Amino acid sequence: MNKVLITGGCGMIGSCLAKRLVNQGFDVYVVDNFWRGKKEYLIGDDGQYMIDPRNNIKNIDLSIPYCIDSLLKSMDYVIHLADVVAGIGYVMQNESSVFNKNIAINQNVIESIIRNGGKNIKKLIYVGTACSFPKHLQDSSNPNGLREEDLFPADPESGYGWSKLIAQIGFKLLAETYNIKTMTLMLHNVYGPNCDYGERSQVIPSLIRKAINFPNEDFVIWGNGSQARDFVYVDDVAEALELSMNHNQESLYDEIQIGSGRLTSMKDLFNVIKEVSGKDLTFTLDESKPSGDLSRYCDNSKAAQVLGWTPTTNIKDGISRQYDWIQENMTNGKNSSTSTN
Repeated sequence: MNKVLITGGCGMIGSCLAKRLVNQGFDVYVVDNFWRGKKEYLIGDDGQYMIDPRNNIKNIDLSIPYCIDSLLKSMDYVIHLADVVAGIGYVMQNESSVFNKNIAINQNVIESIIRNGGKNIKKLIYVGTACSFPKHLQDSSNPNGLREEDLFPADPESGYGWSKLIAQIGFKLLAETYNIKTMTLMLHNVYGPNCDYGERSQVIPSLIRKAINFPNEDFVIWGNGSQARDFVYVDDVAEALELSMNHNQESLYDEIQIGSGRLTSMKDLFNVIKEVSGKDLTFTLDESKPSGDLSRYCDNSKAAQVLGWTPTTNIKDGISRQYDWIQENMTNGKNSSTSTN
């Protein structure tokens, strides 16, 4: 049975992927520091953990050197999801700490693989971000989807984007130096259950929480409301990650974007959430807050050509599932911290 190590495996994407791989017969190991992830996200529909919570779920802070050396010795696959990420408010207010923490996390993973020589690893997957693309390509004057070759010359808008791009270069060099088949999947805005909808939440869970609380909480959209993103559902992302594991990669290194290939503005997003909620929602704009990227979406033709992947979840269905999950958790008093975005 092939062993898979998922860093950040108790988060939204990691827990979805871990369950998927267990169902495919993999022996899954997870490391997480539980900053946003939760061990309970790995509980299946029968109420039982899908992987051994004592032996296969490790509470590890990857910013500490040597922390996964022993685990790596027996792994066939490594999927590196772990990083420090949150909503735009948190990321922009904590640029230095986010940058430095992610640099430490990624460097420690790379060095642990080097110390183990990568001898057993059949495939290494690093999860990057669309935030690493140049900021001038993410404004309203760019009518085209981003392509993989647009990454350079580099000019990300945030310390988060820089930290992820620097690691992307590091994993490319690792692959070519140590002959490890490696792929970077650059994700656009991922949403779905098992998410943070409190003070560090990203835009969709934050707006869903506001809708559930409305009218006791104002439905405030940051910026002017015209900014748009490419939102991709977590199940589709997990499928892309599994396909990348199984892909018969000829080159030592490759990088592929994963997104819906469609732009959704904040105002469009409001209309979908309003329809799903069944409430007579109204919104206000707070233009004193950052809008973030004005127009960022994916040309996902390479994912289709290389991996045979296309997203299948439309945004209304995905938001409906996330809305139900957040509403259930809020009813049970879970993860209900006050939001700042």
